[in-house]
Amino acid sequence: MDNWIPFADGEYLVDRACLVSASQTAVALERVVIEVYSDRQGRRQLKGTGRVRNILIVELLEDNDELDLLLDFGEEFKYHLKSPELQAGKVFAPDVKSALQFTPAGPWQQIPQNEFDELFSRLKFLSD
Repeated sequence: MDNWIPFADGEYLVDRACLVSASQTAVALERVVIEVYSDRQGRRQLKGTGRVRNILIVELLEDNDELDLLLDFGEEFKYHLKSPELQAGKVFAPDVKSALQFTPAGPWQQIPQNEFDELFSRLKFLSD
């Protein structure tokens, strides 16, 4: 995973983010922030957090066990993160949102803006 993060160390707000199943069903994440940092060897790493209704993730996982993450930072900065490692709270009440933490399992892929917008328009979002 060397040198695949084009951002300098720091925190970055994400304009739009969602978890997506293979069948293009999705759950929107709120208040997503990623942190880019350098490890001891000087390689850039990232981790992120957002808020989500856990019950919707459970519903999404009924469709497929592997979820991808789409991140839109605005302008041309659109990314696809395949099967990130996810950690979320254990509260499954329909009205409760909790923090979701994610870390990449591999490098992310930048997606051209028109392809990203087309992909986003085809998603079926689960809601409350």
